Formats: sequence, C-alpha cells, structure tokens
Amino acid sequence: MAIDLNTLSPRELESLIAQARKRKTTLQKRKPVATVRRKVEALLKAEGYTAEELFGAGNTAGSSAPRARKAAGTGRKSAAGRKLGKVAPKYRNPANKDETWTGRGKHPRWMAAELANGKKVEDFLIQ
Repeated sequence: MAIDLNTLSPRELESLIAQARKRKTTLQKRKPVATVRRKVEALLKAEGYTAEELFGAGNTAGSSAPRARKAAGTGRKSAAGRKLGKVAPKYRNPANKDETWTGRGKHPRWMAAELANGKKVEDFLIQ
C-alpha cells in the first residue's frame, strides 16, 4: 500500500498516524505465531484430534507457509481451486447407466435435457 504523504492534508496525516499507532499497539500485544501454533498443536494432541480433522487437509496448524489475507467481501463464491473430496454418485441416467452425477455443481447435460422434458431430479436417485 503506497500512500503519497505529500498529497495528504494535516487532518488526514493525523488520522493516518493514529491508525498506524493503533495497529502497532495491536501487533505488539499479539504473541508470536510460532508460540500460538505450538499451543494449538498441544491442545489438539491432548484432546486426541489432528489439525486435518478439524480444519481440513490444507489448513494444518503446523503449516509454516504464510496464509494470504483476503480483502473484506472477497469470499470465495465457488469451489474453484479447492479440493472437495470424493463423493459417491447420487443420480444415474436411466438411458446410460455409466452416466452418474454426485449432485455437486451444474446439472449434467443428460439431466438438464430430462428436466426440460418434465422429469424431476428425484426420478434419477440411485437407490
């Protein structure tokens, strides 16, 4: 974040300085990441859990890689880029038993065509 200080008014500079001091105080009060990570790992171990069980495989408490911060309002809207794990198919095409669908994502073409012909999704459920 580059701020051109030469363009700021005295009021804006004072506001910026106050925000910077507040942020500095907040950061100084925080414990180092490694310390908190060790405490979390110890608590998980004491309770008989792993980080993967609680947070998923990509969010381990012992991970040393820094996580990127997201701007407010930029939450992910789709599963693109995430691994979602395997799911058994829930629906099968009666015309072709090899065509199945898990129920995730958009309807497959065969199902969309059948739905357009008046059938219901429930008609394709695998027993």
